[in-house]
Amino acid sequence: MKATEPRTLAPPGRRTAHVTAVERVGAYHVIRALDSGGPADPQPGQFYMLSSAEGWGGGADERPYLPRAFSYARVREGELSFLLEVVGPGTARLAELRPGEGLALVGPLGVGWRPPREGTRPLLVGGGIGAAPLVCLEEELGPEAAVLLGFRSAAHAEAAALFAGPPALATDDGSAGRQALVTDLLREELDIDPGATVFACGPPAMLEAVRAVCAEVGVPAQLALESGMACGFGACFGCVVATRDGYIRLCVDGPVLDAEQLA
Repeated sequence: MKATEPRTLAPPGRRTAHVTAVERVGAYHVIRALDSGGPADPQPGQFYMLSSAEGWGGGADERPYLPRAFSYARVREGELSFLLEVVGPGTARLAELRPGEGLALVGPLGVGWRPPREGTRPLLVGGGIGAAPLVCLEEELGPEAAVLLGFRSAAHAEAAALFAGPPALATDDGSAGRQALVTDLLREELDIDPGATVFACGPPAMLEAVRAVCAEVGVPAQLALESGMACGFGACFGCVVATRDGYIRLCVDGPVLDAEQLA
């Protein structure tokens, strides 16, 4: 994993990538688009602001209006992959895209993952849609990275197939893997071997639990936080979070933060 600047700078302005596929993966969709005008080397943990190039902000109620922030899951020869769950009008419109249509994007944006602390093994922990940025991180770190994933159900857990190896799996209802929380799996792993750097992405409650577990056993952790973003490049101050050093804008100083930074 690169030990230099953990971000790739995006060209200014919005550009159009061309959708190559939209595939259903259980409860999610995977959108693939060829971004021929953007950098070929986004850093794992960085994100893009996405919207449809056509028909965005139209209709009876003019929704959706603002683009949506998505961590990329994979990049191969300029083709980006994004993991999507339909939860509202914006994500529904993106899921309706078809091959050949345009995907408007800005990015890559933000600060991605840093290398594991020297002498530690990488331990990747994902919850739900938060599994997305861990896919490209696993590819960069290689087979030494262990992956722990938690989902609501077996339909959501189908996203585990995006990973190279079979991850340890937990679901809320026990329909796939163990009936447990992913943080239960994490605690068990760290009880066996605490010599790890944890990389985690998921809903806020999960990330707080990861932070607490890692602080308890003295394990370094990097957390990719979620926040509503209107611009993605620091202009709107809509994604401000509290840290021990004051408030920061998650879109330019994150989304990946060291757990010990958080207030």
